Amino acid sequence: MKKEESIDKRALAEYKRLSRLFADIDEKKRKIVDGLMRRAAFMKATLEDLEKKISDEDVLDLFKQGEYEYYREHPALKSYNTTIKNYSSVIKQLTELRPKEESRGGDDDGFENYASDREDL
Repeated sequence: MKKEESIDKRALAEYKRLSRLFADIDEKKRKIVDGLMRRAAFMKATLEDLEKKISDEDVLDLFKQGEYEYYREHPALKSYNTTIKNYSSVIKQLTELRPKEESRGGDDDGFENYASDREDL
C-alpha cells in the first residue's frame, strides 16, 4: 500500500480486480454482485489503513481522563475487528454467488462420485 494513494483510489483498484474475477457472473445477479464488490473494495482499503494505524501505534492506547489514566484497546482495533468481520461476510457472499467451476477433463479423479455413492460416509 502506498501511503500517498487515497482510500478511494485503492478501493477503485480493488473493485476493478474483483470485477475481473466476476466478469462471467449471470446478469440476474449482476446488481447484487456489483454492490457487494463495491463494499468489499472499500472495506479492504479501510482495513489496510486500520492495520497501518494499529501497527504504528500499538493495540493499546493510553487514555487520560482528568487525573486518571489507563490503557485501553486502541479505538482503531475495535473498528478493525468490526470491519474484518463484515468484510469476511461480504467475501463469503461473493464467493457463493460466483458460478461453480465445471470440472476439467483431466482434473476429475472420480473421488466425488465415489464418495457421494457411499452410504457409510
